[in-house]
Amino acid sequence: MNAVEQWQQALAEAGELDSEVTDRIISVHGSRGVRAIEAVAEGRVKAYNDFTVVVGHDDEYIVEDDGCTCKDAEYNLDAEDPTELCWHALAVKIAREVDAVDDHDMFYSEVRDLL
Repeated sequence: MNAVEQWQQALAEAGELDSEVTDRIISVHGSRGVRAIEAVAEGRVKAYNDFTVVVGHDDEYIVEDDGCTCKDAEYNLDAEDPTELCWHALAVKIAREVDAVDDHDMFYSEVRDLL
């Protein structure tokens, strides 16, 4: 079991972001883990009928199957290494496990059209 699977299992067992799970996430992912935890705590993980989106400070990022539209995922991370996830993808994993996804019964494309 890799380090990501270990913290995911610990999170599933705890059912919440307790201090032990938080420490595990941060030890594996560093500042990306911190940013992901902050995004979850601030309710910035949103699920639409077509995409899951994480609201960043400057933009919104679409996350699908651990892939993300952010520059970090595109340029800095090894897609073959499961421990290398951008903070947006981490936030989605965490939010789903602790039932902290803000669900919207509409399509993200409709939201983008309004902006």
